[in-house]
This record gives sequence, structure tokens and C-alpha cells, in this order.
Amino acid sequence: MRRYLLPALLPGAAVLVVVSGILPLAGLAELWERVWHILLFVTAMTVVTELLFAAGVFERLTTFISRWGRGSVRLLWLLVVGLAVLSTVFLSLDTTAVLITPLVVLLARHAGLPPLPFALTVVWLANTASLLLPVSNLTNLLAQQEIGYTPWEFVQLLWAPAAVGILVPCLLLALLFRGPLRARYLRQPGTPAEDRFLLGAGSLVLVLLLPALVSGLPVVIPAAVAGLLLIGVFAARSPATLSFRLVPWQPLLLAMSLFVLVEAGHAQGLSDALQPVAGTGESLPDLLQLAAAGTFGANAVNNLPAYLALEPAADSPVRLAALLIGVNLGPLISPWASLATLLWADRLRGLGVPVSWPGFAVAGLVVVALTVPLAVVALWLASGMP
Repeated sequence: MRRYLLPALLPGAAVLVVVSGILPLAGLAELWERVWHILLFVTAMTVVTELLFAAGVFERLTTFISRWGRGSVRLLWLLVVGLAVLSTVFLSLDTTAVLITPLVVLLARHAGLPPLPFALTVVWLANTASLLLPVSNLTNLLAQQEIGYTPWEFVQLLWAPAAVGILVPCLLLALLFRGPLRARYLRQPGTPAEDRFLLGAGSLVLVLLLPALVSGLPVVIPAAVAGLLLIGVFAARSPATLSFRLVPWQPLLLAMSLFVLVEAGHAQGLSDALQPVAGTGESLPDLLQLAAAGTFGANAVNNLPAYLALEPAADSPVRLAALLIGVNLGPLISPWASLATLLWADRLRGLGVPVSWPGFAVAGLVVVALTVPLAVVALWLASGMP
């Protein structure tokens, strides 16, 4: 039900708070100045990844993965882990949910394997591997802007909890699916690309884009350039692929609505109301409290409004990192905790793969209960806090 109510209600509520004056126009202008380039980056990256998918780049990657697996399900799964991590770190968690999910499900089916271990791996890592780079998650881009860090400084702050966010869920997945991972599979021959020129051009754009995203340039610049290059290539080779449906209208509208609503809340004293929940200070208990607040908020509503609501209480780089741990690594319990999980569920529904949400919540609770505190401890140790 939430899936259909949110797109209908949130934009209307956002308009209402502006029209009624709950969020003054000056506050709306300041908000737009902060987020417009982030929304443009999200748009450009969505177009890029959709066109890379249409060019066959991701399908070719899964063909290589099946070949490199050499008939070992354990090795195949490790390769899927690598693909999910790289996709999340460099292209964002939503890209992983939308594009990698159907590929690994089809990969499993073609190999005669149950798709659940691979599908669950994708959605867990889409969330928990989204901590390392600013481009990995929309919350990271907002945090980077708040503290003014370069991509390298961002990595230096978060590398330790980011490693925990990848390793702990993978260890739990390996334990949970230790039986199926011992099996063997029959490798399937790959299919030739429909347009080798598109495949080559898309692969080249991807290879050039990844280092550009961490070069220190504003990320919207390489993303926009890559998008324009791919649009030009497709206009010449496959113009029917280009349409306004490439633009993620609904996620953009939802994100902007959430920005407006939370900003309106801050204008009415939300920060003061949440201060006792978020706490203060940079001791280990203080950081654990803030991360727990982010985790609870993400699973109660969604990770983006949870981050926006608690951001004013995260008044130092280390506290902001603790908040990111909560809202990035924590959304594994409720299906609406992150947009990536909702997108993942939609993809699985279209592929006919059932999801047991009670089982999903229980397994996610175990992962979160281990991963979030360990990530905060890693942050505290790496930061040299007293």
C-alpha cells in the first residue's frame, strides 16, 4: 500500500507546506540552491546506467562472471559480490537494485541455481556497500556537501566502517547459504551483442566515467558528459531507445518532496525536538546513539528523510559519519527503508521471484544488529577518538 500512497501523497504535502507558509519561500530557495545539482547528478547517472544496460554492458559482465565461475557456485557468488560492490560504490545503490538484480536472477536461472542467495546478496550490498564514496548514495552527497570534503577525504573518513559494511553481510550470507554455495553449475554460452559498436562505446564510457567520479571534479560534470555522449551514440545507432522514460521522474519527485517536507519540519523546530534522540558528543556511546537513531528512522520512514531530519544534530565530520552508518547500513529490516529495496522488490516481482517480508525483516535485523555497531566501532577506532 505504501508503494502507491507515497507517490500520490508526498508531492501534494510538499506543495501544501510551501503554499501555507510552513516553509517560507526563502527557505525553499536555499534548499533548491543546495540540492539542484544533486538531483541533476541522479538524473544523469540514471540515464547513463539505463543506456549502458541497453548497450549490453551489464549483460556482457554477467557472461564473463558465469565463465569465470568455472562451475563453482561459491566462486560465482563471490564474483556476484564483487559486481554488486563495484556497482554500488561507483554507480550508486539504486543502480545496483535496478540493473544488477535482474541480471543475477537470470544468471542463477540459466545456471540452474536458486535465485534467492544471489538476489539477497544484491539488496544487502546495495545498501551496506553504499558508504565509501560520495556517489554511492544520495545521503553521502548531501553529507559531502555539508562538510565540504573531497572524495579522497570522504574515503579517509569512512573507509573502516565501509569495509565492515561489506565484509560482515558477506560473512553472514556465506553462513546462511553455506549449503547451496557448495554446489556446482553448468556454464551457459554467452550470446553475441546485438550491436557491437554500442557495446564498445558503452564500455569505453564506463571505463572513463569511473575514475572521473572520484577525480575531485563536481560529480555532476562527468555524469552529465557521460550521459550526453551516450545519448549522442544512441541517437545515431538506436534512436528508438531514447525517450523521456529514461529520466527517473518518480524518484526525483519523491526525493524533492522529502527535501521540502523535512526542511519545513526544521523550520518549525524539528531539530530541537530530535536533539535528545540524536545526542551530542563524539565518544563511542554518543556515536552509537546517533547511528541507532539513523537506523531506527530509516526503517520507520525511509533513509533519506531520516538523514535529513538528523543532519543538524550531526555537527562534526565524525558524527556525520556515524549518522551515515545508521541510514546507509541500517535499512535492511523494512521494505520501505530505502528506495533501493523498493526498486529491488519491484524487479523481483516482475521476475516472478517471491519475497517473504517477515523472513527478510528477521534476517535483516540480524545483519543490522551486528553490522551497524561494528561499523561505528571501526569509525571510532580509525578516527582516533578518545
